[in-house]
Amino acid sequence: MSSFFVDLWESVFTPGTNPALIRATHSSFVMLVTSLVWMVYTSRSIHFFNLLVIALCLWASVTWFLSELAKEKLKSNEQLLKEAGGDAAAGGADQKEKAAGEEKKKEK
Repeated sequence: MSSFFVDLWESVFTPGTNPALIRATHSSFVMLVTSLVWMVYTSRSIHFFNLLVIALCLWASVTWFLSELAKEKLKSNEQLLKEAGGDAAAGGADQKEKAAGEEKKKEK
């Protein structure tokens, strides 16, 4: 159980998703839906029913997004820089020079 929390904490500092983060997401939605079902049952309020529908739609959309993300083969930053041939780094330098030139114009 403690390894789950360690994995969850480490997932905050690493890009992408890991099984601990996905498990925590689904368990959070289970607890939310459970509490909303209880509130609908005890209060018979249409407001809690509407919140339940919204929560279920959100859970479905997050699940769909995670499944699409798992299908996609994402590239790392290093791979993207290799494909660009270093143009991205040069583009950043051009932007800095342009911004510096605009500041000089404003000072005059």
